Amino acid sequence: MDVRTEAEAGFEEHRPMLLGLAYRLLGSMWDAEDVVQEAWLRWQGTDRSQVREPRAFLVTVVSRLALDQLRSARVKREAYTGPWLPEPVATAEAGPLDTAELRDTVSFATLHLMERLSPPERAVFVLREAFELPYEQVAEIVGTSVANARQLHRRASVRLAEGRDRFAPSREDHSRLLTRFMAAAAGGDLDALKDLLHEDVVAWNDGGGKVRAALRPVLGRRKVAAFMGGLLDRYDFSDARLLDVNGEAAIWTRVAGHRQLIMIDVRDGRIHDIYAVLNPDKLARVRPESSDDL
Repeated sequence: MDVRTEAEAGFEEHRPMLLGLAYRLLGSMWDAEDVVQEAWLRWQGTDRSQVREPRAFLVTVVSRLALDQLRSARVKREAYTGPWLPEPVATAEAGPLDTAELRDTVSFATLHLMERLSPPERAVFVLREAFELPYEQVAEIVGTSVANARQLHRRASVRLAEGRDRFAPSREDHSRLLTRFMAAAAGGDLDALKDLLHEDVVAWNDGGGKVRAALRPVLGRRKVAAFMGGLLDRYDFSDARLLDVNGEAAIWTRVAGHRQLIMIDVRDGRIHDIYAVLNPDKLARVRPESSDDL
C-alpha cells in the first residue's frame, strides 16, 4: 500500500463520524462536507508517524475548523431571509447513531435549539454529550480550561433543557402523531388539526428568500391553526409520504407547487414545534429517492 492509499484508508475509516460531528456543530451538511474536506487536506500534509491517535487528531482538526466556520456562519444567518432552519438530512447520511446521545443530538429539534448556544457552548455540548470525550480533551479542543469547559457544558445543558420535553416520545409515538397531523391536513379537518397542537405551538418556515414563506415564526395554537388553515387549499398531499430524516419521521409533500419537508417536535403529547423547510437548497439530501421511506 503506497503512502497516499494508506492515508486515504486511515481517513475514510473515520469520515462518517467526522461528518456527523461537523454536521452537529454546523447544522448544515454542505458546510460539514467542506470542513471534512479541509481536514482531509490537512491530514495529507501531516507527518502521520507523529500522530499517536488518528481519531483524536481528526476530531480535534474538524472541531476547530467547524468552530471557526460556525462563528462566521452566525453573522450570515442573522441576515438570512426569514427564520434559518438547519439543513435536514436523510438518517442514513447522518453518520453513526449507535447511542441515544448520538441520535438525540442529530434530531432536527435539537439542532434547531442548539442555535441558541454560543459556538464554544455548542462545541463543548456536542463533544461531551454525543461523542463522550473527557473534559480534558474537550477543553484542549475548544481552547479553554477544564473548569470552564464544565461550566460551558452545564450552561448549554440548561439552555437546551428549557426548550425540550423531559420525556421524549418514542419513534413510534412520534410517527403516529405526525401521521395524524398529515391525515388532518390532507382531509382539511381543522378541528382535528387544532386538537393535535400544543397551546404554545410555534410554526417555523424556511424559504430562504427563494420560496414564499412566513418571515417570522407563527406563535400559539390559534394563530398556527389559522395560518395552516389558510394554506390547506394550496397543499398537494397526492404524493405525500413519510421519510426517515434526522433520526425521525418527516413529511415530504408539496405546497403551492413547491416541495417542502415538515418535521415536528413534541411536548406533553402534542405538537409544540412545526418546522417547514421549503428552501430548495436545503432539500437536496432528503428527496424520496435518497431517503428510506418509513
